Amino acid sequence: MKQSSRARTAFTLMEVLLVLAILLVIMGLVVPKILGRQKSANVDATMISIEGLSQAIKLYSLDHLGNPPSSADGLKVLIQSGKRDTRWKGPYLEKPAKDAWGNLLQYRTPGKRNVHGYDIVSAGTDGIFDSEDDIGNWE
Repeated sequence: MKQSSRARTAFTLMEVLLVLAILLVIMGLVVPKILGRQKSANVDATMISIEGLSQAIKLYSLDHLGNPPSSADGLKVLIQSGKRDTRWKGPYLEKPAKDAWGNLLQYRTPGKRNVHGYDIVSAGTDGIFDSEDDIGNWE
């Protein structure tokens, strides 16, 4: 009998299932580690945004005899001059400051945690202010 010299050109069902099982095991090990790092990376990015905003407030304060923006003025005075503000040398920020989740940072003066200064706060992962996961310039 003559054997066919044709090479095998397809995978068996068992081989395909084995490869899928191996990929699922690898994903089960890798995906949780990646997701855990994403949360920590978001917290780090938010801390960097808070520090940048803090520097903008310090520059504003230097131009305004050591006074940071008032709660009434808020952070908008870092982007655009208020009426009749002759000391303003900004803009101190190009756009409103946001955290890693895309939410605006909150500014409070006097601060709840920095009673002799100001608080810059991100609502954190849950998006709710004054909860356990808040991130701020007091940390």
